Amino acid sequence: MSKLKASKVIREDIKVLGTEFKKYKKFFEGKTFLITGAGGFLGNYMVLLLKYMNDHVLRKKATAILLDNYVIGYDRQVVGEDDYLIFQKHNVIYPFETDRPVDYVIHMAGIASPVYYTKFPLETMDVGTVGTRNMLEFARKKKIKSFMFASSSEVYGDPDPAHVPTAETYRGNVSTTGHRACYDESKRFGETLCVTYWRVFQVPAKMIRPFNVYGPGIRPDDFRVLPNFIEHVIRKEPLPIHGDGRNTRSFCYINDAIEAIFKILFSDANGEAFNVGNPSPEISVKDLAKMIVKLVPYPVKINCIEPPHAVYANDDPKRRCPDIRKLTKTVDFKPRYDLKKGLKRTIDWFHER
Repeated sequence: MSKLKASKVIREDIKVLGTEFKKYKKFFEGKTFLITGAGGFLGNYMVLLLKYMNDHVLRKKATAILLDNYVIGYDRQVVGEDDYLIFQKHNVIYPFETDRPVDYVIHMAGIASPVYYTKFPLETMDVGTVGTRNMLEFARKKKIKSFMFASSSEVYGDPDPAHVPTAETYRGNVSTTGHRACYDESKRFGETLCVTYWRVFQVPAKMIRPFNVYGPGIRPDDFRVLPNFIEHVIRKEPLPIHGDGRNTRSFCYINDAIEAIFKILFSDANGEAFNVGNPSPEISVKDLAKMIVKLVPYPVKINCIEPPHAVYANDDPKRRCPDIRKLTKTVDFKPRYDLKKGLKRTIDWFHER
């Protein structure tokens, strides 16, 4: 039997999610999920949710085929195997086959951190394009009920201020040759593949565009702004702000993201893309640093430094904030976690580590 080794904070999160999804248990009952990138930040929460549903909610358990190549994946928070959680090392740039029937595919595999995707640009493009095509082909052959592609808010590039908050109708301001292009353009092409498979083969594909998801379990060496700040504040080291810190972001706690993802997966909104995020507040990087410093009981300095990498110096979007009206109109969703509450929970998890 598999065993849970997740932290107290994460266990609390999963219980909240499991309670919410009791209303959706018919979508889980006896179904088989295939999740790529199952060792990632979001993937781990999905695995833990499925285990919770099996242990506490479902009479007929759900099965999950869990794929990851573990190049940048995390340690498993569910250890061991049983008949329902099946871990398999696999790189999605190669076709995947199984004799099992599959109901849902959640394609989360990808290299999302700028530091990692600029280190592995070809691999990043391959997983977003070839890997997505392989999973869509798998979904077509299996005649699945629903397919989810994890795209990114990066498809919008550096949006015009007139389009912030940014709606799904905005076509983007993206460089095809910039330092982020390997990631941005592979996600854009992945979306095109999904829509094409829906139009041509009726594969019931949906796309999500997450906006700065954070929370317990996020990789401390991810190098993105929020885990980077928290890692420094835990060590009582100055928080490094790249440049003047005026660029803005909107942050989404992981529980809110997971809730939205599964509700979109279970919907009939095929061929559609959805922003997944929390538009409030849109906060500058400098003000975010100040907020984090106030949440710890000791003084920590904030230092402005020169960006250490071109991906932050030249191509970093000035503003990023989602318009989620389409999401809230389509499914029963409203963000539950404000930034202060989410930061406290994330800092607690860092302390637990």
